[in-house]
Order: sequence, then C-alpha cells, then structure tokens
Amino acid sequence: MCGIIGIAGASDVAAALYDGLTVLQHRGQDAAGIATLDGRRLCLHKGNGMVKEVFDERAMAGLTGRVGIGHCRYPTAGSEGSDEAQPFYVNSPYGIALAHNGNLINTDELRRMVFEQDRRNVNTESDSEVLLNVFAHELQNQGELSPRAAARAVAGVHRRCTGGYAVVSMVIGLGLVAFRDPHGIRPLVLGRRETARGVEYAVASESVALDILGFVRERDLLPGECVVAGADGRLHAEVCAGPAEHTPCIFEYVYFARPDSMIENISVHKARMRMGVTLGQKILRLRPGHDIDTVIPIPDTSRDAALEIANLLGVKYREGFVKNRYVGRTFIMPGQGERVRSVRRKLNPIPLEFRDRVVLLVDDSIVRGTTSQQIVQMARDAGARKVYLASAAPPVRYPNVYGIDMPSADELVAHGRSEAEIEKLLGCDWLIYQDLADLEAAVAGPKFPGRKFDSSCFSGEYVTGIPDGYFDRLRQLRSDEAKRKRRVG
Repeated sequence: MCGIIGIAGASDVAAALYDGLTVLQHRGQDAAGIATLDGRRLCLHKGNGMVKEVFDERAMAGLTGRVGIGHCRYPTAGSEGSDEAQPFYVNSPYGIALAHNGNLINTDELRRMVFEQDRRNVNTESDSEVLLNVFAHELQNQGELSPRAAARAVAGVHRRCTGGYAVVSMVIGLGLVAFRDPHGIRPLVLGRRETARGVEYAVASESVALDILGFVRERDLLPGECVVAGADGRLHAEVCAGPAEHTPCIFEYVYFARPDSMIENISVHKARMRMGVTLGQKILRLRPGHDIDTVIPIPDTSRDAALEIANLLGVKYREGFVKNRYVGRTFIMPGQGERVRSVRRKLNPIPLEFRDRVVLLVDDSIVRGTTSQQIVQMARDAGARKVYLASAAPPVRYPNVYGIDMPSADELVAHGRSEAEIEKLLGCDWLIYQDLADLEAAVAGPKFPGRKFDSSCFSGEYVTGIPDGYFDRLRQLRSDEAKRKRRVG
C-alpha cells in the first residue's frame, strides 16, 4: 500500500505536494518522493524514510513547477532499497515521471514483453517501473501528444496490465495524467479549487489530502478512467477500459484509510461505526448473557467500532492502552522481528482499566496474529480476569495480491485453522470475528446496498483471476524470510 498525490496548479505545487504526503504518511513510511514539471524541465527528489526525513529546505527549493506528483511508499514485493523509491522517470517519449499505488499480478510477463517487444529496460524489481515503461511505450505508439492520445495510451495499459493500480504521472508538454484500474480496486479521488490565478486540479489516494489543501472533492475516478490536467486549468476525463465489475478494496475501510476520508462516497468513519454495530449484534446473538465489563479498543483504527460495540452491549468503553505516537504502524513494518519489537514499544496498558475485569479487546483485523498474541498477554499481565478479542473484520485466510502486504498464506494465522484453533493460539478466552456479509453490508451502508468489494483476503475470490504459479512466486517475494534475506544480502 502506498499514498499518491498529483496536482496541476496555477503556481508552484511542491509545498502542497509535501503537505499532502504528510497526511498520506500512514499509507507508507519506507520511502517518499516528489517530481515537478517546470516548463520542459523535470525536477525530482526522493529517498528512503518518512516525508519529513526525505525533504529538507534545499530539496524543496529545487522542486519548481506548476505540475507535480508525490508518493510515499511501503514495500509489498521486490527490494527495499532507495532505488525502489518513487516516482520513476523515463526520457522517452517526451519525458514521463510516474508513481503508483497497487500491485500488478502479471509483472513477470510484462517485464519480459517490455524488454523483448518494446525494447525497453527495467532497472529495478518494482512493478511500478514496469507499468511506467508500458505506459511510455503505448504513448509513443500514438504518434501525437494530446489528452486524447494519453487516454488511448492508458487504454493500452489496461489491456496489458492485470491487477489493482492507481497511478499519477506527468508527461512533459502535456501535464498531469492520472488513471485507475478497470475494477477500481485501488482508490483515487479528484479535487478542484479556484484561485486568483486560475483553476487547479488534484488527485490523491484519499480525500483527506484534498481537504487539507483546500480542494473541493469532486468525485472518485471511475474504474478504468483517465484524467489529464494541465497548468492551463483544463481537464480531460475519459473511461479507457471496457465494462468490468467495480470492486473497491474493502481493507481500505477496515484499516488503511484515515477515518476522516471519503472513498467511493462512503465515510470511512461511518463505515467503521457500522462495523461495530454488526459485530455487537453478533456478540449479543452468541452470548446474550455475556459477562463483559469493559470494551477496550486496540488503537487507533478500531476505536469507532469499539465505541459502537460498547453502546450496543451497554457496557463501559475505556481507553486501556497508551500509544507511542512516534512508532510507525506495525502492520507495515518490513519484517516480523521488527513488528514484534514495535508492539511493546508502541502500546502500554493502563492496569486500572484491566484489573479484575472481563475485557473485550477490539481490533480492526487479525493478520499474522503475533501482535494479537502480545496484546492479549499484556491485558492478562495488567490484571484482566478474562480477555476476549473481537475482530471488526473476518478471518484473513488468503494473501492480498492487489497492493496490501498480506503475506504468503502460511504466515496468516487464520489460514488452515478453525476459529477455535486461532483462539487457542492467540491465548484469549473468546475470539469473535465479523462475518463477511456483515462487513460488506456495513461498509456499503444504507446508501449503497449490495455494493461489491474486493474482499479476496477473506474469501479467496480474486476478480482478475490469478496466473498459474503466482502464489508460489508471491511466497518467495513477500514472506518475512524472503524480506530478511534481501535486507541482509
């Protein structure tokens, strides 16, 4: 998962891109980059680290121009060195910079075709560089440079690339080009603002980035849509893919997106509240005479759900863990050892809220299970009489292949295990999972009943289909052991 932003402005955009990336930082803490377009000169600065670490005053001073794109990264596959930081750049045709959120599942085939047929070299392990070269080749074949030609090139990308992807790019002589995969799996939101100097457009992974910059959220890009915006204030929008089932990623609502974001016209905050309602209703069905004294969220993303569960059960809601704000999100730590160490550094229990109580801990989801094991033990050590654990999401039994670092199946605690077995492994007295139908209904809400989502990590159903042997290759790339070897070697 990564955060992306692009702006076509009426004045220099680097400072706005920086501010936008800081509120998308939760989507990736591994690397950051900004590219701007100043006439026919492309300016680029990127590196490993968080946004505030990568960009200093000198770096920002070199990023001039009225069109720009930004990216904050966390790795799902490939190496984790500075050469993987985005945006990437190619000088032909015209000069193109590109940043990408998502994952292509036919990268190996594309990489071979890009070299053998398109006569282009891909220098890193990143599928984003592959995608850039596919787009560059398709644009070169158009024979002209125009918004319509860019849209035809994006149509070529859609024909060749399979997976979930949202893209921001810049083409010298044209401006900002942004597009989204035909199933709309990865999010991309369009905003507009009027200034004294003219109309400006922005696209971002989440609407919160538009909010803090003063852009009015216009809409989400449609599945398969391409938008082209120049510094002249004009916008060209065109759907460049044939009809496909619209399946936005449900895990954005469960965990990744900020609660103050709107994705697909659904409030993330309200979706998480509804998750709490449906999960609370399940608890009452299973144990109408429950003995829960206190509901305690595992901060931060489970708070909305936990509060609704407490209200429904008629018990106390308490903040039982103090969070260290200076430790990153453990889900996106690069290796299991780092995640394990970070949990103890990140959370500390307040014994007063646990002592002699039956506590219901609420988390947004349970992926590997190691974090949950430690937190359950923390609650016991703090004096809890019983520790129940509720997950606002169903069991994660399958890898996510569209850009979220859910590893090979054998590293998922729920894969191949019953809920009773998981409960025993985590060490809790009772484990309660959300049902998938309830989760999907909670996210869709009353405005969009029956809306479809990419829920593949729960259901094992992949809307794009999966190539033969893909999961074996995924295991080689994404397992914690594979990542450890890349860092050491």
